[in-house]
Amino acid sequence: MTIRIPRRKFISQTTLAAGALALPGTIGRAAAASRLKKVTLRLDWLFQGPNSGFMVAREKGYYKEAGLDVEIGPGKGSGSTAQLVASKAAQFGFADGYVVGNGITKGLAIKNVGSIYRRNPNAVIVLDGSDVKTLKDLEGKSIAITAGGAQFQQWPALALGAGIDRSKIKVVNISPSGIPAALIKQQVQAIAGYAQGYVPVIEIRGKKKVRMFWYADHGVDAVSNGIIVHQDLLKSDPELVRAFVTPTIKGFLYARANPEEAISITKRYSSTVDSAIAMRQMELSWQSWVTPNTLGKPLGWSSEKDWQGTIDTLKRYGGVTTALSTDQLYTNEFVPIGKEYIPPQSA
Repeated sequence: MTIRIPRRKFISQTTLAAGALALPGTIGRAAAASRLKKVTLRLDWLFQGPNSGFMVAREKGYYKEAGLDVEIGPGKGSGSTAQLVASKAAQFGFADGYVVGNGITKGLAIKNVGSIYRRNPNAVIVLDGSDVKTLKDLEGKSIAITAGGAQFQQWPALALGAGIDRSKIKVVNISPSGIPAALIKQQVQAIAGYAQGYVPVIEIRGKKKVRMFWYADHGVDAVSNGIIVHQDLLKSDPELVRAFVTPTIKGFLYARANPEEAISITKRYSSTVDSAIAMRQMELSWQSWVTPNTLGKPLGWSSEKDWQGTIDTLKRYGGVTTALSTDQLYTNEFVPIGKEYIPPQSA
């Protein structure tokens, strides 16, 4: 006996059958995506060559392999990023160690769990033809510094370390994006900030040669940018922290070994990225990866001596009077070990 099935019912059943055949794969992909833990990261500043390691870790699938779906957002300086992590508006941040230490003395419950820039990359930058031959020559002149950033917080320390009278120097607060132009156009005689952030723009886009006075060469010893988290996250979900730190370190090391690819990846996050500038930024940032106390250690690993130097700088020059110990500022617990995580030992 032949049973006739109405056309509408036949199509409906056929569609369901086809859907059932496709369902396992669809469910598998959906389930895999749902298993990824969503986390947020706030950078120190814009998407750039020096911080491309985060974007590389995401695009190369390192975070995904660790079970994470990382949302990466630009920042407005280390001070702002530290505040966002302290308020739990972001789970992870990329911020300067001096800023972290200063913040902790003011009650911010944050901690560094992986240092990338282990040497202070801040510098006072002047045009090559400037009559500023020493930092003392800044007296009577103007310098542009972005308020809230690490270089601004460290400015009093640099002034004391270099023996200059801050009252004789005009500090102009300009947003980071406008600082290179201020020097190129000679609206100010000097600028202060991360060398890798400003020097490439001035050299390549402004076609100007510069001279730099490193903060680190004038007594401002401070660990710089690293991964920071809230203390509560360390207690409640240490495995999440571990899952984030290792792929991040892999991302930075891959970016250094493959800078052109890293820049191409960073461009996906910001169309304004200039390849030549980004490359120069990366090259300068590598100079801050290794200190004498971190030789032969994995990227991310911190030296107690370096952090003690940061505390000494905060107390000697930064006006910090409260008790502060190195174990309040950082931990190496989540830094991966192994030869594959040791970076090149020179820039």
